[in-house]
Amino acid sequence: MTAKLLPGDPVEAARRLLGATLIGREVTAMIVEVEAYGGPLDGPWPDAASHSFRGQRGRNTVMFGPAGRMYTYRSHGIHVCGNVVCGFDGVAGAVLLRAAAVESGLEVAGGRRGEAVRPAALARGPGNLCSALGITMDDNGIDLFDRRSPVRLTLSEERRAAEGPRVGVSQAADRPWRFWLAGRPEVSLYRRSPRAPAPGQSD
Repeated sequence: MTAKLLPGDPVEAARRLLGATLIGREVTAMIVEVEAYGGPLDGPWPDAASHSFRGQRGRNTVMFGPAGRMYTYRSHGIHVCGNVVCGFDGVAGAVLLRAAAVESGLEVAGGRRGEAVRPAALARGPGNLCSALGITMDDNGIDLFDRRSPVRLTLSEERRAAEGPRVGVSQAADRPWRFWLAGRPEVSLYRRSPRAPAPGQSD
């Protein structure tokens, strides 16, 4: 399967990525939770919570296409987080990989995360997901649909998704742009940013 199967719309792309298989450095996992992110104010999906909202600069250049690339960044300067770019060339859009269920390479993932971490928690949360699969900042810009890439993605059949607001964002905090497979123990808990407006007072 190729990146052409990813819709340009980040919300539709996020839904499409649920159930997809992610392979990263001896670990295989099924994506169970994602978040959609748009782009600048003058684009088709304005999103003040997106890293691309203020335009193309530095590392976020990857978010402006082509689709199927990986965009990596550090959360709080510590945890590496991975996104799947879904927009068109020059039009930003991406999907944050929030959680996955490790299906093979459990020992490898456990070695990266720590022996005390339960299997369901190995890739729960975007930073833990990247840690479990060995995704690093150096993976920024790789083609996830190239079989030669160290991290690869294979889409599956579309799945029915539960939806709700994104985790920890202070802008556009009420948008139901977080999607997950209901009933999966690997899905993370919802936490609203203390800097976000009260529920119902954000877009």
